[in-house]
Amino acid sequence: MLCSVYPLGPRLSRRLIACIFPLAMALPLWASPLSFEQALSLATQGAPTLAASQAKVDAARAAAVPAGELPDPKLAVGLENFPIGGPDRYSLTGDFMTMQRIAYMQDIPNRSKREARVGVALAKVQQAESESQLSTLSVRREAALAWIRRYALEQQIALFDDLFKQNKLLESAVQAQLTGGRGSITDVLMPRQEAAMLAERLDELRAQRTQAIATLQRWIGTAAGESLEGPPPSWSLDRETLSHRIQEHPDVKLLSSTSRVLDAELQEAQAAKKPDWGVELAYQRRGEQFGDMVSVKVTFDLPTAPAKRQDPQIAAKQLERLGLGAELELLQREHLQELNTQWAELERLNLAVERNQTILQPLMRDKIALTLSAYQAGKGSLLEHLAARRESLETQLRLLALQGERQAVSARLHFTNDARQNGDSQ
Repeated sequence: MLCSVYPLGPRLSRRLIACIFPLAMALPLWASPLSFEQALSLATQGAPTLAASQAKVDAARAAAVPAGELPDPKLAVGLENFPIGGPDRYSLTGDFMTMQRIAYMQDIPNRSKREARVGVALAKVQQAESESQLSTLSVRREAALAWIRRYALEQQIALFDDLFKQNKLLESAVQAQLTGGRGSITDVLMPRQEAAMLAERLDELRAQRTQAIATLQRWIGTAAGESLEGPPPSWSLDRETLSHRIQEHPDVKLLSSTSRVLDAELQEAQAAKKPDWGVELAYQRRGEQFGDMVSVKVTFDLPTAPAKRQDPQIAAKQLERLGLGAELELLQREHLQELNTQWAELERLNLAVERNQTILQPLMRDKIALTLSAYQAGKGSLLEHLAARRESLETQLRLLALQGERQAVSARLHFTNDARQNGDSQ
């Protein structure tokens, strides 16, 4: 239907809207496909765990600002030497010793203690940043694995269109055999049984795909339901390089930053053995017949019993630091074990994929062709041919599953051990 907006006039805008609105409503709402990199970007933008981690970082940075500052000063107001007996009792002006006093006091912790407190605050900032990096790594890795899982399942599902077409061709071939007076009357049912088996297997894969979308949705939100775009990236992985990067893993960095917190707290405990000091400036007002006075006072802490106070705290921090060093060594060994285990699994998957592609797939194609020729020549049964087709299907699905497992292991190796964590394929 054509809409006319001629002649021009005040009703032009309403006419344009009347023409364009039905057309706009008729257009499909095309959603943008979801690539691997887009999934990772969405995961890092909207994950609640990352927002919580960033809040901890901001809180630690805010707490570090006053770490090295002096304590708040104190203001003291009072009355000294107030007489309650004698001829000048209850008088503020009679006795020359009676004074109205106002004092300003400032406690000053020793320099080593203040520097140690700054060190503790900065170490806690690094600790919070390491926790944030670890959360980011976890979110990116889990989003990547969920995307890869869905991609592998959709690759398997895509096989079935061709399989159902082949099933229809087989059904036609069976009918032709029966028309030619060959084969059994029950043969006509077998292609239908195969079609039902294919439909059941397809339902299983579709259910798994729905579960994979639900897992992906946990990390990236509603965009998880969009169609996928492109294959997952292929990372260039080197075992020796990855093993050297274990020291830079966010998990290891987190424990290292925790050790720096303990080191700073140990310095603070040791600084407690040094005396703090304070200063006080006071003004005393007496009666009009007496002169006012000013006084200055300096105070010092006396750590007279370090064996009962400071030394136990120092020993506790030293033991805690010693235990953390052992935990760090254990964590590095665990990461190395995980790397070696995953690398062995990756090598196994590489061999399995190559074997499937170069040996099993050609064998299955030959077996299908031979059993079909034997059946058409009346020298073989349809059951043998259907068995060969089922084996071929399992082999193809197995290949796609192996490729998906290989991509998942590669992603774990990349996101767990690659210190750069940029997500770029190489």
